[in-house]
Amino acid sequence: MLQLKQINKVFNEGTPDEKIALQEITLELEPGDFVTIIGSNGAGKSTLMNIISGKIFTDIGSIVIDGKDVTNVKEHNRAQLVGRVFQDPMAGTAPTMTIEENLAIAYARTKSRRLRVGVSKKRRDYFKEKLQTLNLGLEDRLEAKVGLLSGGERQALSLLMATFTDPKILLLDEHTAALDPSRAELITNLTREIVQKNQLTTLMVTHNMQQALDLGNRLIMMDKGQIIFQANREEKKQLTIEKLLAEFQRIRGEQMSSDRAMLI
Repeated sequence: MLQLKQINKVFNEGTPDEKIALQEITLELEPGDFVTIIGSNGAGKSTLMNIISGKIFTDIGSIVIDGKDVTNVKEHNRAQLVGRVFQDPMAGTAPTMTIEENLAIAYARTKSRRLRVGVSKKRRDYFKEKLQTLNLGLEDRLEAKVGLLSGGERQALSLLMATFTDPKILLLDEHTAALDPSRAELITNLTREIVQKNQLTTLMVTHNMQQALDLGNRLIMMDKGQIIFQANREEKKQLTIEKLLAEFQRIRGEQMSSDRAMLI
C-alpha cells in the first residue's frame, strides 16, 4: 500500500545551516499495517510524514501509494489517497465553520470538484451516523461551530474527517501529544477502534513509547534521519520500554534522549 524507496531530504543544502533530515529511507507497508514510529526530536519523523503527504518533496527517491507513483504529486492532489491528523487540535479543522461544514469539506476530498448547494438529508444522515461512532454526542451538534469544541472533541472530529473517506494511507502525527491524559486516552482508544474497523493502513508518529508499544502491529525507531531499528508483529510483542532503550544504546553507543516525556 505504501512504498518508500531511497528517500533523502536535505534542508538548506550547501549553507552553514545545512541539515540532513532523511537518509536512505526505504519502507514498505502492506494493506492494513499499523506502524508506530518513535525517535528523539530531530530524528526526521515529521519530515517523513510531510514527504508522504506531499507537503514537501523528496530530493532523491520515490513514493508509491496503492500502486500509484506520487513522488512529484502536489499535496492537494494527494489528498484523495492520504488522510492526516496533526498534533495541534486546531490544525485539522476550520474553527469558524460548523461541524457539518467541516465534514462536508472532508467528504468532498474524494469527489469530483463541482458546485453543490448545501448538504442533502441523505448526507446529513451519513454524517450523523459517523459521528455517533465517536460516542461524544456530536451528532446532535451539527450546527455548532468547531471552535467551541474541546481539544479532545476537535481531535476526535479530525480523526473522523481523516478516515471516513477511506484513505489509502492514514498519517497520525503525534495526534495525542497536545491533549491531557484523559482526552489522550480517549483519542488513543478511538484510533485503535477506527483503524481496526476500517482496516486502514496507518503510520503513527509518537513520543510516547508505551503508546507505540500498545498500538499497531509494527514498530520503527528513527534517529538522525535514519531508520535504525524495526520490529515486526511477533518481535513487537516481546518489547518493553527498557528493551527499546537498550536497543538504541546498542545501536548508537549512547543513551536515547529523554526529551518531551518520551518515556511516559
